[in-house]
Amino acid sequence: MNVTEKIQKSIDRLPEGITFKYRQLRINPDEFIAAAKAIERLIAKNQIKRISTGTFYKPKKTPFGELMPREEELLKPYLFFQNKRIAYVTGTSLYNRLGLTTQVPKTIKIASRDKRITITTGSLQAKPVKSYVDVSNNNYYLLELLDVLKDFIKIPDLDKQSAIRYLLNRLKKFTTKERNDLIKIAMKYPPRSRAFLGALLQEIKSKQNVKPLKHSLNPLTEYNLGIKSDLSKAANWSIK
Repeated sequence: MNVTEKIQKSIDRLPEGITFKYRQLRINPDEFIAAAKAIERLIAKNQIKRISTGTFYKPKKTPFGELMPREEELLKPYLFFQNKRIAYVTGTSLYNRLGLTTQVPKTIKIASRDKRITITTGSLQAKPVKSYVDVSNNNYYLLELLDVLKDFIKIPDLDKQSAIRYLLNRLKKFTTKERNDLIKIAMKYPPRSRAFLGALLQEIKSKQNVKPLKHSLNPLTEYNLGIKSDLSKAANWSIK
């Protein structure tokens, strides 16, 4: 079987509407040049489409035409490396997905510790931000929650009462380990995030030790989040 046949067979097995890279086609290093030419021929035949250099997708064909992959599928090649998560979506895109705002940004923010991820592909535009810790499958959802705390007063059209209910419900569902991990990661976040997390954990009467959060704060600093009347433990953490 030559390289073209090998690639055609691999692509035929792929479901429509998913993204893929060269490595998913099981191409040997000495076949790369031939593989690149074969890929270009398949693009010309409209069997696959290029998202960016080295990233492609197999369009889903419907009676109404071809459909692009969903946004999360288009982002997947950038959020993972060798099947390991290295980044996550943050900012207004995240807060929209969580139901905290109705606004949809033109440009997505992608957070990663060491990699600057920029996307300029048609309607998909993304810019990089630096995450506070290394991103993994085990912590990205904790980083999402901490980002909500960090950006709380900046989230557009935010209903603060509803947002606090959302945060409290999320924390109640976390395991003891997840809450402990959350506290540990929060120590890398700005003081207002640590104070906010401490108040939320006290609000749900969590058994976690919040002293590290408390001791990390300047006792003379106040945090104006506009939630003192919505969170009974706010005053304990100098939150207004």
